Amino acid sequence: MTNRSSAALSDPGLVRSVNQDSYHIDPQKRFFIVADGMGGHAGGEEASQIAVKTIQNYIDTYWHTETSSEELLQAAIKQANDNIIADQYTHPERADMGTTCVLVMFRNGQSWCAHIGDSRLYRFRDKSLEQITEDHTWVARAMKMGDLSEEQVKTHPWRHVLFQCLGRKDLRQVDVSPIDIQPGDTLILCSDGLTEEVSDAEITSYLLEENLEREEIVKNLIEAAKQAGGSDNITVVMVTED
Repeated sequence: MTNRSSAALSDPGLVRSVNQDSYHIDPQKRFFIVADGMGGHAGGEEASQIAVKTIQNYIDTYWHTETSSEELLQAAIKQANDNIIADQYTHPERADMGTTCVLVMFRNGQSWCAHIGDSRLYRFRDKSLEQITEDHTWVARAMKMGDLSEEQVKTHPWRHVLFQCLGRKDLRQVDVSPIDIQPGDTLILCSDGLTEEVSDAEITSYLLEENLEREEIVKNLIEAAKQAGGSDNITVVMVTED
């Protein structure tokens, strides 16, 4: 039986006074969630917390049912979206709040990923880092279509513009898919506070450092993002299949 270990850390960064990121590690290591809120101090913080709590409760409630894992994740995220919208109606001052979300779930011998927005999932295998999720941003879509280069994306004024996030009535189908996880693989779930400041190559270099505990690696990644500017909240969740 595979053992799974994890470490996580969230930091407000050097510019923001409030941390609008939220994360959850299931005590049984069955699922892991990162959410990055937006929409003002109170709004972003509230949106990410609603998303994480709703998804956590939904998965816990329906874990042992016959519901397929894909349906479970779709329904959990839809419920999170509905709960954020309900809160917007109750608190008009938070009407523009929303949140990204990325999560990994291990159920019935399979591994699943669900995401919306630009929080990311990476897989580190054989000393190589691969981004599993596709950012739901205008620039990522433009790059995929060949309209923007990778270099142009890094500095484009619209690079933070999302075309999907939680907290919107027009939410479409969320990206839910099985992922290949093998013993020895490491997963990184993170908000864009990390990836805006630290390149994939730099993330790889920290993961390659030997004789470091997961907690130290996560802390080093957070510190690297802060040293590079720390312009946003930074959250990193690291999961290893031992």
